[in-house]
Amino acid sequence: MSRPKPTTTPLPPSTPHLGTGGSCTLVGAGPGDPELLTIKALKAIQAATVLLVDDLVSDAIVAHASPTARIIYVGKRGGCKSTPQAFIEKLMLMAVNEGENVVRLKGGDPFIFGRGGEEVEHLRAAGVPVTVVNGITAGLAGLTSLGAPLTHREHAHGVVFVTGHAKPGDAGTDWRQLAATARDAKLTLVIYMGVSGASTIEQELLTGLPADTPVAVIQHASLAHQRHAVTTLGALHATIAREGLASPSVIVVGDVVRGVALASQDAAAPPLVRRTG
Repeated sequence: MSRPKPTTTPLPPSTPHLGTGGSCTLVGAGPGDPELLTIKALKAIQAATVLLVDDLVSDAIVAHASPTARIIYVGKRGGCKSTPQAFIEKLMLMAVNEGENVVRLKGGDPFIFGRGGEEVEHLRAAGVPVTVVNGITAGLAGLTSLGAPLTHREHAHGVVFVTGHAKPGDAGTDWRQLAATARDAKLTLVIYMGVSGASTIEQELLTGLPADTPVAVIQHASLAHQRHAVTTLGALHATIAREGLASPSVIVVGDVVRGVALASQDAAAPPLVRRTG
């Protein structure tokens, strides 16, 4: 199914429903594979009269929407022209006030780097109750697809989800502090939106973690065209550049990746990058 270009055009005219009690649900579409949708997410998508869809939501998931639903693509992707967040929130409120059953469909989980918190705050401030339906986040789906866990009784006592893309004007993550904490507390690091800043992330994490710390980079997690590379922290940036890995990708750093690295060595099938879908 060919996807229309993202649009910031206001909602098409419809019969006014002011005062009839529209609703809004933030739905996590998961990492992309439609079979990873929850039953609750599927029901919400099917019941929606208006869907505001993120760029990373696959066409196969949008296909579950009602044929009569109005679908508006409001893509937001780093380094690309994006729909302003304020405009998205305005569209949501407009549709709810018209009595529509609005679903804000987000890749992964709405509350893990999906700006779901901002949207809930905005809607609640306007007196609109919001329901949230969780989805599987890419950091979990990506490493799971390689047969590795995020936590392990011997290798990882916890996991940290962190963004590699700082808000403009924000100093961003203190990678040196995070490296020391991950080393001392035996934590797995799952880095979202970190490909463009991989060189800096690598250098900063090396202040607290060994260069041979295993790392996995998973692009397009759960989709048929998923690719991954297994490397070490000391070779992270070089591997990403050499193999042409790009967004959307997650970077997983920690000893839980070691089993994947060993399996890759046993397979002896260069190059490092493999399709796993």
